[in-house]
Amino acid sequence: MRMLNPTHPGEFIRTEILLPLNLSVTAAARVLAVSRPALSSLLNARADLSGDMALRIEKAFGVKMDTLMRMQSSYGIARTRSREKQIRVRRYQPQPTESTPRLRP
Repeated sequence: MRMLNPTHPGEFIRTEILLPLNLSVTAAARVLAVSRPALSSLLNARADLSGDMALRIEKAFGVKMDTLMRMQSSYGIARTRSREKQIRVRRYQPQPTESTPRLRP
């Protein structure tokens, strides 16, 4: 079942990993071997979670990369669905042709 308003993975990381461990953004960035601005952008939902960052979080904190990436995917799908009416594309309908071209072997 699709969630209507899934949480951005950055919010989850902040509230469920960093806050309980009492880690600042700077300290967590050091643990993950990433820049503070990169981590801050993720935590504040200004950047998407990359596979690289998800793997770093798995290695450092034990939260599975797969789980984090599914969260990112669900978040992205929900955001795109919310703009669905603004995306205007017609369904493709193949046109009948008099002769079907042959494929060359």
